[in-house]
Amino acid sequence: MKRGKLVIIMGPTGSGKGTLERYALSLHPELVIPVTATTRAPRPGEIDTKDYYFFSHEEFDKKMSEGFFLETATYGQNKYGTPKHEVVPCLEEGKLVLLEIEVQGVRQLQKLIPKDDLLIVYIEAGSWEDMEQRVRSRAPITEEELAKRRHRYEDEVTFKPEADVMIDNRDGHLETAKKEFADLIESILKTSYIS
Repeated sequence: MKRGKLVIIMGPTGSGKGTLERYALSLHPELVIPVTATTRAPRPGEIDTKDYYFFSHEEFDKKMSEGFFLETATYGQNKYGTPKHEVVPCLEEGKLVLLEIEVQGVRQLQKLIPKDDLLIVYIEAGSWEDMEQRVRSRAPITEEELAKRRHRYEDEVTFKPEADVMIDNRDGHLETAKKEFADLIESILKTSYIS
C-alpha cells in the first residue's frame, strides 16, 4: 500500500520557498501543490480556485467553523488556510504533497498529521539584513509592511531547530539549494511510499 507524505516548506518571506517548490514540480509533475485560501484581495492576474480560494472574511470564518480547513493563520488584516480536501485525499491516495505555509500552520499540522507522514523543510536564507535586501529588490514595500515582515522573520527563525531538514538558500546558493531539494524529493518518492 502506498503511503502519502506531506512535505511542509517553510522559511522567511523571500527565502525562495516558491522557487524550490516550482523546481521540484518541474522534475516531478506528479507532486501535489494544494491551492490554499485567503481573505486578501486577488492580485492582478490571479485566478480564484487556481492561485487561491479567495474568500471574504465572513466566508472564511464560516468555512472555519464548518471544519473546512486543515490549518489556518492570520497575518496583518488577512487570514490564510489550507482546505482539507486539497490535502487529505491526496495523502490517502499515497501522493507526495508539498505545502508552503507559515509557523502558525505548521504547529497545527504537527498535532494533526502523524510524524511518519510529515516532513518539515526549513529554507535558510541568512540574516534579516539579507532578507530585507531581497524583499526590497522584489517590489516596492512600505516601512510598516517591512516591520511586519521582520516580525514574521523573527518568528520563523525560532522554528529552525524543530525542522527535519534545513536547506541553505542564502544568496549565491540557489543552484545547490535546488539540487538538495530535488534530491530530498527524489529520496522521499523512492522510499517513503511503502508502508
